[in-house]
Amino acid sequence: MTADPMPLSAVVLAAGRGARMRSGRPKPLHDLCGRAMLLHVIDALAAAKPRQIAVVVGFGAEEVAKHVTEEAYDLRIDFVEQPVQRGTADATALGLSALDSDVDDEDVLVVSADMPLMQGQTLRGLSAQHRLSGAAATVATASEEPAEIVCFRRSLLSPALRRLASGDFGREYDLNDAVAVLTSAGHDAGSFAIDESEAQGVDDREQLAFAEAEMRQRINRNWMVAGVRIMAPHSAYIDVSVKLAADVVIHPGVVLRGQTVIGEDAVIGPHTHLVDCVVGPRAVVEAVSATDAEIGADAHVGAYITLEPGAQIPPASTEGI
Repeated sequence: MTADPMPLSAVVLAAGRGARMRSGRPKPLHDLCGRAMLLHVIDALAAAKPRQIAVVVGFGAEEVAKHVTEEAYDLRIDFVEQPVQRGTADATALGLSALDSDVDDEDVLVVSADMPLMQGQTLRGLSAQHRLSGAAATVATASEEPAEIVCFRRSLLSPALRRLASGDFGREYDLNDAVAVLTSAGHDAGSFAIDESEAQGVDDREQLAFAEAEMRQRINRNWMVAGVRIMAPHSAYIDVSVKLAADVVIHPGVVLRGQTVIGEDAVIGPHTHLVDCVVGPRAVVEAVSATDAEIGADAHVGAYITLEPGAQIPPASTEGI
């Protein structure tokens, strides 16, 4: 008989200010493809089905917690503050303190909020391998280098973190130190290879631009696989929250943002910018800028106009345009 799998929880390290971003906004809330970095990470974690997520916050703690709470995730998410940044190991210890204390033992997946390119299937694979191996820790690696994403056995991680905390108070400790403590005590540590793009952290604006370019490529590729024709993928900017039906055609220079929804067989562009708009089936929208507008089925709108917020174009009509 196969034993039941170990429960899984997660700790998200989101306390960093991100000084190199040169911004008053907390680093985890910087946007990629219409969604905060931290939310991309939580989305990926949700695929691993943790029973609980502890988010460690610091700079802008209230703003970060509010942003996550407003998403109304179907997940249990708790927050704990790291008032003084003493490294990722210290932050992980605080995260563990926010997890239920009455759980006998479980696996804990520790991820950083500044790694928005991490995918859910990767986190599922990492946690599955960790459970099967029986290791004390399984470290995600890219090009054989640790990526600061680790799955731990909680009952072994807690004492390892306490041992680190008993050392030099002025030193910062990271997760690699915790893994080293476990291996020095004779416990096994495994590794799980991930793609280099997923291991890319975001510490400054250049890295943010790189991450967004990679994510946009993923989004466009996924839509093309789903039956959308994107004439020039390098010039199409589609937020992760946008919805496209089959056989939509996207011409060059198109930006689709927010909660925009495009119906089947619609033709968008060239040079069209839509934010939170609804476009009906078979509509043609050329060189239009619009926010919170609704364009009916079979309508032909354009070119080089701006629709006022709340504008409604009736089906199969362009009267008054």
